[in-house]
Parts: sequence; C-alpha cells; structure tokens
Amino acid sequence: MKITRRLFALLLLFSAPLLLFSRTQTPAKPAAKAQYIAYIGTYTSKTTSKGIYAYRFDPEKGQLASIGVAAETTDPSFLAVHPNGKYLYAVNEVGNFNGGTGGAVSAFAIDAKTGALKFLNQVPTRGAGPCHVSLDKEGAFVLVANYDGGSIASFPVHDDGSLGTTSGFVQHSGSGPNKERQEGPHAHWIGTSPDNRFALAVDLGLDQVIVYGFDPIKGVFTPMLSGFAIVKPGAGPRHLTFHPNGKFAYVLSEMESSVTAFSYQAKTGGLTSLQTISALPKDYSGPKEAAEIAVHASGKFLYTSNRGHDSITVFAIDEKKGTLKSLGQVLTGGKTPRHFAIDPTGAYLLAENQESNNIVVFHIDSATGSLTPTGQTIELPSPVCITFVAAQ
Repeated sequence: MKITRRLFALLLLFSAPLLLFSRTQTPAKPAAKAQYIAYIGTYTSKTTSKGIYAYRFDPEKGQLASIGVAAETTDPSFLAVHPNGKYLYAVNEVGNFNGGTGGAVSAFAIDAKTGALKFLNQVPTRGAGPCHVSLDKEGAFVLVANYDGGSIASFPVHDDGSLGTTSGFVQHSGSGPNKERQEGPHAHWIGTSPDNRFALAVDLGLDQVIVYGFDPIKGVFTPMLSGFAIVKPGAGPRHLTFHPNGKFAYVLSEMESSVTAFSYQAKTGGLTSLQTISALPKDYSGPKEAAEIAVHASGKFLYTSNRGHDSITVFAIDEKKGTLKSLGQVLTGGKTPRHFAIDPTGAYLLAENQESNNIVVFHIDSATGSLTPTGQTIELPSPVCITFVAAQ
C-alpha cells in the first residue's frame, strides 16, 4: 500500500503541470457579437411599398442585409418596439379606418430568429393621421399622437402583446399664427418622462409641449395647470427627446428648423427654456422642414434631420448646462431625410431619405460626433422610420 500511494503521488505530481499546460493552451471562444434586426416603416400609399420591411444589422460592420417584407400593412409610418423586445407596434397613418374618420395602430409579435412579424390585432386611434407611437416605460400602454385629429390616446397592452381599446384620450384645441399649417391642433409626438410619471405631447399646431400626469396603472392622462412649455409662435414643434441624464429635454421645431433646449424638473414635470438654436446653415434660405431629433447615448451629441436641406445637423451638448453648439451639417446622400436612427451600439447613424427611396449608413466618431458615410446605401420605397430589436 505504501508503494502504491507513493507511485500515485508521483504520478499526480508530474501530471498536474501537464494538465495545467493543456488547459492554458486552449483559447477561450470569443463572445459572439450581438446582432440586431432593423424594422423599417414606410408609406405605402402612392408608392410600391408593401408595409414594414426587415433587415439584419451587423453592428461590427455597420451593414444591413435584407430579410424582406416583415408585414404587409397600410402606411406604417412610425414604429415602436416593446421594452421586452417581443412585440412591435405601428401607426397606420390614414384618415379613414373601418368606415370611420380616424387612423389605426397595429400590433405584431416579433420572431427574433427570422425577423417575421405576426399580426395580432389593430385598433382605431380615435383621430385621423396618427403619426407617432411609443410605449410607456413599463410597456403596459401604447401611446399615439394623431396629427390630423389633433389628439393623443393610450391603449393597454395585453399579455399576448395585442392592444385593448382606448384607455386614455385627450382632444387638443386651439391654433397658431400660421393659418396654413396651424389652423388647428396637430399632435406630432408623445412619450413618457424618464420616471414614467408624466406624458409629454408635442403639438405643432399650438406651438406647445403639453405635459400631462400619467397613470401607469390605468393609462389615463391628467391635465396640469402649469403643464406646458411654449416655443416661438409659428415655430411648429415636432419631436422631443430627453438627455440620458434626465435633466434636459430638446424639442425640434419643424417650421423654424430649430432646437429648443429645456431644463427638466423631474418632480413637477416642468420645462424651462434654456436656448433656441438653428439647425440650418446661416446662409440657408430654402424650405425649413426639420423632422427628427435624437441624443446620442453618450450624452455628448445631438442630431437633427433637415428636409429641404437634405442633411443631418450635429450639435455638441454642454452636459452641465444642457445647451447646444452646432458642429455643422452632413448631407444625407438622398432627398427628404424624414427620419434617422442611431443603432443600439451607438456606432452608426442610419438616415432614411423618403423621396429618394434609400437609407444611407454613417459611422459616428465617438470623440467628435462627426458622421462619415460607410459606403452602404439601401434602396427601399419611401422609408420613414427605423427601429431595432435584438436578434436570436
């Protein structure tokens, strides 16, 4: 027994380094890079588009690969993905739905492997021309802005991702100084505050950002006596975005092509104007039709799209003051950039040129915020919105 134990000990002594050596020589497999599916909303009326298109997006190369038509639906002009990544919602920007005046919002289940969208249901938005859709932070309600109807509405999300009938609704009233564009209210954007306590509605026809109390259980909107912010008369506010720190909000005015920076008071939902700055070159005298606005996840840069000038403007953000400095414009390589999106990694900006039927991919310099075309251009009929979901 003593000899056996000694031999065993010697064998273990000499074999241990060999086992250790063999283990250290086997390289660990690198973690797989996350992949995404990009869903693109379009206008189908008077175009060849079929509805919502899907592409695989490789964030390492910044490249899109076509999957095809994910869902056939009418004028899905704006899209939003549920926080759980399982469902997608699209407004159907029409004036008549099921024989009545108003538009609709459609719900789809996402197949994260194939990119296909399974239709769940469709409900009326109680207002014509719904142009924007979002979800509250808990994913319990879908929020819609009706442009032609001048109203906002909310819809409960069922356990299977389908939508219930309207839970909250507010009809705006009033007008602005521009009798052609502001003859009445035109709600253009709606979303909840970072803490989900308030709902902010941007109304182009009223030159106002209206702040409502938001009930995350019932999905209803509560008017507030001081719950609004005013931009320059005739500016026509269109979209709003928050800074990642939650202290600032930025409103893009379509008709003036300007950005107004606000400080945001989380306790009250109040907005205080800090600065208004043009999104166009000083010598520009063409049409002013600003469209989309977004803050980079780093909090250092803000971007806007300029229809008419066919460009993206880059702004540097003073993260302490919240104010902006224009860094200039970059042409989008197409006509009428109605929308753009920054990919989930923050490395790329994808500009959708509605009237030239293409999407151009730009690389974002993380240090300067500048945009450089990657050389990839995707041909697609009337692209007007893009959103991402993690692929499986």
